[in-house]
Amino acid sequence: MRNSFAIAMAVLVTTALLGGVAGTAAGAQPTISTDGPAAGPAVGAVGTAGAPAQTDDACGFPVEMTDATGTTITLDEAPDRITTLNPSAAQTLWELGERDRVVGVSQFALYLDGAEERANVSAEFGASVERVVDTEPDLVLAPNSSAADVEPLREQGLTVYHFPAATSIDDIAEKTETIGRLVGACDAASETNAEMYDAVDAAENRTADVDRPAALYPLGGGYVAANNTFIDSIMTVGGTDNVAAGIGSGYPQVNDEVILESNPELILVTDSEASILDQEPYASTTAGAEGNYVVMNRNYLNQPAPRSVIESTTTLSEAVVELQADGEGSTDGSTGDTDDGSSSDGEDSSSDGEDSSNDGEDGSTGDDGGDNETDGNTGAESPGFGVVAAALALLATGLLARRE
Repeated sequence: MRNSFAIAMAVLVTTALLGGVAGTAAGAQPTISTDGPAAGPAVGAVGTAGAPAQTDDACGFPVEMTDATGTTITLDEAPDRITTLNPSAAQTLWELGERDRVVGVSQFALYLDGAEERANVSAEFGASVERVVDTEPDLVLAPNSSAADVEPLREQGLTVYHFPAATSIDDIAEKTETIGRLVGACDAASETNAEMYDAVDAAENRTADVDRPAALYPLGGGYVAANNTFIDSIMTVGGTDNVAAGIGSGYPQVNDEVILESNPELILVTDSEASILDQEPYASTTAGAEGNYVVMNRNYLNQPAPRSVIESTTTLSEAVVELQADGEGSTDGSTGDTDDGSSSDGEDSSSDGEDSSNDGEDGSTGDDGGDNETDGNTGAESPGFGVVAAALALLATGLLARRE
């Protein structure tokens, strides 16, 4: 019988797509200037304990901020109507207590409480310019995977802030500070980041004295979360060694032989049945043979936002501790499988992207657009991966990048 190391989680949403993975950073890091008397620390400044050093004295309006495209936007006053193009930005606004100002969200943010009452601005691919315009936003937040949507929206006269890729927990903290500054919620952003870093410290302390299992997070279609991604940072903080980190950066596609050689001891899944462990090559790994997996919530693991870090590092670190206890003779290492509403593992090849790095959502494109070439990347020539399947995988990869 499998040892399921699933931590009970609320069912947030049932979708066929994943959340987001990070994309390649574009342009400069954000900068801020204000006309007020107190400029305060720049966005991204972090105190000695890891929490941001922002204060409300520097949170007034008007404010000018330069985004990842190198464009400086000006907000004369706090925006009353905010539209988000990817779920990670929406999740962050919910966390900051600013949901009432959100008038538009992407389809992958509909798991958030009350989000179904907002306009859905998603199109078949990316955002619908018409739908975004119809929300009459004072500010549009566009995570990294939404790069193609930025200029068309600006051509409609909208104020759009485009974020760089979030490939680490510190990047997520910086993005949270930026959003807090843009909407005038700097204290809330500081408190949120402090809670996130406290959770990171707790996860690291929880697993400090246990053996770190070799782990893997398959995204479907042979794609994996590798080095230089926020998912890799979550896996590291959660007490595992990501075997894909040595394969390449971003979200590379690898063949069966590479998976078998990496031989993970623990598989991260978003399917409570962990059906991927019955499939090759995963069934022939140590994780498959011993039934070692942990069920993660896809809306958290795949979206680079503070609550995602808090929930995912807690879930994973607790599972690692339980795995160690089970290995030392525990007769029942299970904490109870839960159904998070996700589709079967191995099919999670779509995500927000911007944010699950899309920010937001998983998929082989991630923050680097999924174009990383790494040893073992065989594309359409992977075993069992024909031309039609390859085309479908590329389509899914594009979708993945929208769930951030």
